[in-house]
Amino acid sequence: MSGWNVVVIGGGHAGLEAAWAAAKFAPTALLVANPATIGRMPCNPAVGGPGKSQLVFEVQALGGLMGRLADETAIHTRVLNASKGPAVQSLRVQNERDAYAERAQDIILGHSSIEVVRGEAADLEADGQGGWWVVTTDGRRLHARSVVVAAGTFMRGVTWYGRHSRPEGRQGEPPSRFLSTPLARGGHVLKRYKTGTPPRVRADSVRFSDLLELPADPQPRGFTGQPGPRAAVSPTWQTHTTPETHRLIHENLHESPMYAGDIEGLGPRYCPSIEDKVVRFAHHDRHLLFVEPDGIQTSEVYLQGFSSSLPPALQDQLVRTLPGFEQAVIHRYAYAVEYDVVDSTELTLNLESRFLPGVFTAGQINGTSGYEEAAAQGLVAGTAAGRRAEGLPERQISRETGYIGVLLDDLVFKGSDEPYRMMTSRVEHRLLVRQDNADERLTSLGVQLGLVDQATQQEVQGKYIRVQAGIRALQTQRVQGQTGETWLRRPEFGLEDVEALGLVLPTLSPEEREAVAIRVKYAGYIERAERQLAAEGRARQLSLAGVDFLAIGSLSNEAREKLNRSRPSTVEQASRLPGVRHADISALLVHLRRQGESQHSGG
Repeated sequence: MSGWNVVVIGGGHAGLEAAWAAAKFAPTALLVANPATIGRMPCNPAVGGPGKSQLVFEVQALGGLMGRLADETAIHTRVLNASKGPAVQSLRVQNERDAYAERAQDIILGHSSIEVVRGEAADLEADGQGGWWVVTTDGRRLHARSVVVAAGTFMRGVTWYGRHSRPEGRQGEPPSRFLSTPLARGGHVLKRYKTGTPPRVRADSVRFSDLLELPADPQPRGFTGQPGPRAAVSPTWQTHTTPETHRLIHENLHESPMYAGDIEGLGPRYCPSIEDKVVRFAHHDRHLLFVEPDGIQTSEVYLQGFSSSLPPALQDQLVRTLPGFEQAVIHRYAYAVEYDVVDSTELTLNLESRFLPGVFTAGQINGTSGYEEAAAQGLVAGTAAGRRAEGLPERQISRETGYIGVLLDDLVFKGSDEPYRMMTSRVEHRLLVRQDNADERLTSLGVQLGLVDQATQQEVQGKYIRVQAGIRALQTQRVQGQTGETWLRRPEFGLEDVEALGLVLPTLSPEEREAVAIRVKYAGYIERAERQLAAEGRARQLSLAGVDFLAIGSLSNEAREKLNRSRPSTVEQASRLPGVRHADISALLVHLRRQGESQHSGG
């Protein structure tokens, strides 16, 4: 391929999705230092979990890659929070680490509209006509109408092993040495963030009989509706820290680059290192750790929850204090990585730079953490870049649309002071934007964006026609004077119990049966949430002219200060301010209603 309309820099989870999406519109180049690292899982070899599986289901509904890759290489699947309501249930898929990357490379390298170019980006130069030159370190100049920068943790990356550091983007890979310069030159404020990863331990050195085994779900689930052929072949396990672990950490905190003050970057509060856990939660005498296989064919296990930047020799001692790990041999040591990120408030909702039109950023470069957050951003940025390159109109994903909309809205309007992690608690209307209805919510949007074909949309429409048929069957059949719908709403009843009473349902897939059960059992809650969302939509246009924010006692102190300083003119504008939470908006609406009632009564 001789020319491209889009150049994507970086082949991680954000770069993968960006190239895949952009190539639906225009010839695309994927610039990577080493094609063998495309799709690599440098941290935990798993996809999904609370707040994250919802992102993956939405990426899948919009035509993305991650759900497909996860399902095809799954070796263990579990639905987390299965005993709780559908708003917080989440799928977590353990993957064959190497197979995931190999499958990603097969797809990208075999794509007729994607050309993988080996090299390191050194500069970005505007061409004076709305396009860009990506200049490589060896002097090549790649021209494109749009550029997506998905550099992950590589921009001026430095890894730390105790008090010793070296320039790396991640273990064993060189950093992106020059890419920070054109972004800063263009006007972006760069920040330093830090993240880390646990050690990998030789599986044959672990005494698994001493660990708590966590089996996979007997009925595997998948993001695509088609779980992989090995989705339940491996368990995972659980161990925990001990008083000896904690003693060693306390005695050696001076060896930690974070506690010694060597690292400038801000670390993730919701995924702390083992040093942070022991110091910040000193009242706990143990911390749970999850032991996860890197794959069926690999010889390593991943010690989830044991992220560290302590020296390798000390890591050897620490790991051997864990039950089952007394003879453990570490294959790859834990490390911390420090890197540059852009201020995400300097981006549009399509992740385009406000200073460099036509340049988009996606993934950890925007201050996020996690594969799933990166993939979602890559899909958005790649789609916008591809549409821009082809002269197609801009489309945006709103907060109310789902988890991807919340992610974008939070990054652009609130920003982050630490690596951002998606959580269900960030989503105000999570009962309406569940993982099980992502295809119903977003497939039509995927068609409008040019990411999903009509055949897929018809499949999804057919699915929900069958779901409605199942609900009607429950509504129209009676047993002992009560409809099947009434029976199913009993907490102790499932669809199989209703069928045991003699009611007949149409033939439905497991996903369709789940959809029927959720819609019937939670109908009242769902209807209430829909009314609340509609009311909030109307209320967001209300004027805040003349409101004394300092006098509203139900506002949080931070919100009162931010509102008084910014003086937003509408509730919508107020909701976009960093530090103003959903509870604060509710307090504003209550205040406006009372103010209106007082004026109406002449008080």
